[in-house]
Amino acid sequence: MSEKHPTRLTIRRPDDWHLHLRDGAMLQAVLPETARHFARAIIMPNLVPPVVTAKQASAYRDRIMAALPDGAGFTPLMTLYLTEDTNPADVAHAHTSGIATAVKLYPAGATTNSASGVKNFDKVRPVLETMADIGMPLCVHGEVTNSDIDIFDREAVFIDKVLKPLRKKVPDLRVVMEHVTTEDAVDYVRDNHKNLAATITTHHLIINRNHILAGGIKPHYYCLPVAKREAHRVALVQAAISGDKRFFLGTDSAPHTDPAKLQTCGCAGIFTAPNTLSCLAEVFEAAGKLKKLEAFTSLNGPDFYRLPANEDTITLEKGDPVTYPAQIETADGPVTVFDPGFDLHWRVVD
Repeated sequence: MSEKHPTRLTIRRPDDWHLHLRDGAMLQAVLPETARHFARAIIMPNLVPPVVTAKQASAYRDRIMAALPDGAGFTPLMTLYLTEDTNPADVAHAHTSGIATAVKLYPAGATTNSASGVKNFDKVRPVLETMADIGMPLCVHGEVTNSDIDIFDREAVFIDKVLKPLRKKVPDLRVVMEHVTTEDAVDYVRDNHKNLAATITTHHLIINRNHILAGGIKPHYYCLPVAKREAHRVALVQAAISGDKRFFLGTDSAPHTDPAKLQTCGCAGIFTAPNTLSCLAEVFEAAGKLKKLEAFTSLNGPDFYRLPANEDTITLEKGDPVTYPAQIETADGPVTVFDPGFDLHWRVVD
């Protein structure tokens, strides 16, 4: 194998630290796409109704396990949806009993099924202080929802107006800034060396806002947080390929049926589970950092979550362009698979 131009790469089996599996027929259809390549995933709780309590998380986990293909070695890591009525004792029980790995903070109205999220952050401070005491991470959707704040500025404003004060009040709270999209967020993580990390999605490493809007609206590139300027995309790539332990993969793979995407008020979300590893290998190879792929996908996340890295491995091989189905079929309707806009030459072969 050429050192400069490798055609085969073996890495520890990856994990996905931000994943939407939905429920029912959608869960049945999309779960195999993740379980095929990933050992574990942080499962988002924004169902209808949301997964708020330990009992609900346990029941959802049971439904996920029942939907797994035979022989699949996949572990769902459950999260609790933080509301202003969340019980600190229930959160502690969920964590210490192994039911829930983290708690998810959605500012009310920030994204899909987030209406039950937090408006008054003082009301959830007892929960956050309990989490700090037991070392339970808070996964944060980092956007303000004020109507007077431009959608492209909502992440940067959230950092200044919400996250900084929150972390000052509860300094021992371990926080994951999920699906960061801006240079502002990358810089904030780099400037803070304790109790802070960030996930980066596959699609935010590839698309900028021009891909959504230039030459016609591309609804299958619409997600929240929305993709930003090219300078921000470049900053995300530099963070991902750096090897810095504070940055790791969270795909935010978020399936919606095409009818839900292609309407007057279409849903936010991009479905990347089937081809994420092929896309990432292309991104890292183009940057000359293919050897850093394992840290981003397989090592940094477990390190922050205080879990062991996976012992088993997967192998990617470079060859002729690999194609993925444009859609997967579900009982609820077709779901379009993310199209990176360029040929994919890397595929998982083992």
